[in-house]
Amino acid sequence: QLVESGGGSVQTGGSLTLSCEASGYTTRHYCMGWFRQAPGKEREGVAAISYDGGIPYYADSVKGRFTISTDSAKNTVYLQIDSLKPEDTAVYYCAQGPACGSRWYRLGNWDYWGQGTQVTVS
Repeated sequence: QLVESGGGSVQTGGSLTLSCEASGYTTRHYCMGWFRQAPGKEREGVAAISYDGGIPYYADSVKGRFTISTDSAKNTVYLQIDSLKPEDTAVYYCAQGPACGSRWYRLGNWDYWGQGTQVTVS
C-alpha cells in the first residue's frame, strides 16, 4: 500500500514536500516514482528513483525544481518541490514498479499506485 501526504495550497514560488509511505512490503528492491495529473490532462511522470540508491530521473519540465529522495528506514519516498508554478497544480501520485530505467515515465511500467494528494498553486 502506498499512502501520499503533504499536498496543499501554496502561492507561486513556494515549496512543498510530498511524502509517500509504503506499507505491507519492503521497497528496497523497487523503483519508486512520482506522477501528476492536472484537470483535463493525462497523467505524467515527474520523477523516479531506485529505492536502494541510484541516479534519479526527472521530467524536463521539473528539472532543477523537484528533488526525489528516499528514506529506507521509514520506507518512504519524498518529492521536494521548490519554486512552485501555477502549472504545477495537479494531483500527485506515488507509484512503485519493478525497476527504474530510461522509460520510467511510461504508466504501464508501474505496478502499484497511491490514492494521490492535491497540490494547488495560485
